[in-house]
Amino acid sequence: MSNSSDLQRQTEQHLQLWIYFLPVVGIIPAIWTLVQAKSETPQKQNNPFIDSGEALQQLKASRLSLNLTLIWLCSYLLLSCGAVDGTEIMTFRFLYANAIITTGYFVACTFMMSRLGKKKRFFAE
Repeated sequence: MSNSSDLQRQTEQHLQLWIYFLPVVGIIPAIWTLVQAKSETPQKQNNPFIDSGEALQQLKASRLSLNLTLIWLCSYLLLSCGAVDGTEIMTFRFLYANAIITTGYFVACTFMMSRLGKKKRFFAE
């Protein structure tokens, strides 16, 4: 029975990490996790029963998700602003680069989600 509960807990953890890497939408639970971790830090240090390995995995995954999304969003906005004024060829180039970066972001998120779907850890503890 303990093996079944361990498997269920591990599956729940992978699902929670998987949600962080949903493109665009996953930033909301990632920010929520980081805010909760920051406010609960003194309580975790005094409680020896909290599994720090799982919490560390969640923090690393949420930081990676947040970084990926912020990098994509900043580059998306900069390239979109660059495409507003300029010649037709420059506008096309900015929008093409924008599409390439957006595709890269979605591929990176899909790659992280597929690794989690295979139950592989991509962070060393």
